[in-house]
Amino acid sequence: MTYTSSDADGHRAMALALRVGELLLGSGEATENVAGAMRRITQAYGLRHVEADVNLSAITLSHVPDDGRAAATAERRVRRRQPDYDRLIAVHTLVGEITRDQLELAEVQERLREITRRVSVYPSWAVVSALALIAASAAVLIGGGPTVAAAAFVATVLGDRASVWLARRGVAEFFQFAVAAGFGTLVAVLLIWREVPVQASAVVVGAVIALLPGRPLVACVQDGIAGEYVTATARLTEVVFIVASVISGVGTILALAVRLGVPLTVDNVPTAPLTLAAPQLVGAVGVSLTFAVALLVPPRHLLGGALGGGVIWVTFVYLAGFHGFPPLMATTISAAVVGLLGTAAARWVRVPSMVFVIPAIGPLLPGSVLYRGMLEISIGELSNGTLHMVEALSIALGIGAGVILGAEVLRAFRGRDLARRIRPASRRTRGY
Repeated sequence: MTYTSSDADGHRAMALALRVGELLLGSGEATENVAGAMRRITQAYGLRHVEADVNLSAITLSHVPDDGRAAATAERRVRRRQPDYDRLIAVHTLVGEITRDQLELAEVQERLREITRRVSVYPSWAVVSALALIAASAAVLIGGGPTVAAAAFVATVLGDRASVWLARRGVAEFFQFAVAAGFGTLVAVLLIWREVPVQASAVVVGAVIALLPGRPLVACVQDGIAGEYVTATARLTEVVFIVASVISGVGTILALAVRLGVPLTVDNVPTAPLTLAAPQLVGAVGVSLTFAVALLVPPRHLLGGALGGGVIWVTFVYLAGFHGFPPLMATTISAAVVGLLGTAAARWVRVPSMVFVIPAIGPLLPGSVLYRGMLEISIGELSNGTLHMVEALSIALGIGAGVILGAEVLRAFRGRDLARRIRPASRRTRGY
């Protein structure tokens, strides 16, 4: 079935591909996968000479017919990027059906409207609670008790509500993140000032982990490895600005606290014990499970993400704690294991790999190192603080690279499927 007999049908097919690309890119899908999905749709409807150009904020399709008809180019802007993995799965499923069954355009357009209008898989209060539980679980992971976990939960809820209030008034997202991070730091400072006998700094670490951009980071590294350097640079810029906003919020509160005489020292900074004790396992699984809920992963796939958190923590402890691997190397290898297993599981159940992989990396996000660097800078230890900030960035990039490495190992052993669907960048790039 083709639609090349009519320019109108061809334009409708291009409009459909652009809408699908917008939904995929807005949900955090990698550029390579977005462009591939758009090309498969246009090919299914008989448009054989279509080029897809995808960047972080715009998608362009160009069709140059070989029968002398006029060329056509269309563009769609991506104005909103909000993770919704339930919708992402539905769109990928629809693309597969289009490619396999060549559905009628009218039917596909109606189904796409249903996908975009569907009610969220979780109510808004559940998503807010999940964000707060990420912070609480991270606080447990790094050794905080029930009181610290409760404080991290409350601080994250307050920060999230404050950022929503700012968003409704048109305040830039940079300041929304800064305010959200500042609330977690403020609660910790108050606990230290009141000399509450708890590991108060774990509140900050938990709040920071709940805000760190794990999803854009993995997509950034994936785009770079796939040869999409423009989009990779744009995503890296996005990651840098998100991290900078978190640093600004935390650093501002820390600097004020130091000047007001609150006894903040680097000795107060907690690090996750490299053990497989119950609190750490529960914390790791809890971070990934609540991360999955916050990303709107459907309930039927929550277990996969939660187990991934356990796997990445066990692997990290085995390498760094039992065998003395450097933290960066242990982090990268652990992320590669999750990337390999998560991608394999995703292909088994026919969903995008990020549904399992992104929640799983939560326990290794460098919240403690980032907080230590900000605190050292705030108290005047500029050299040590800068080194820890660089270490945090290295760990974050190691997570992204490890996840993609695991997926690439699986790709390399796909046999005929690899030969049929090898990425264009692998054919054209030879390092010179």
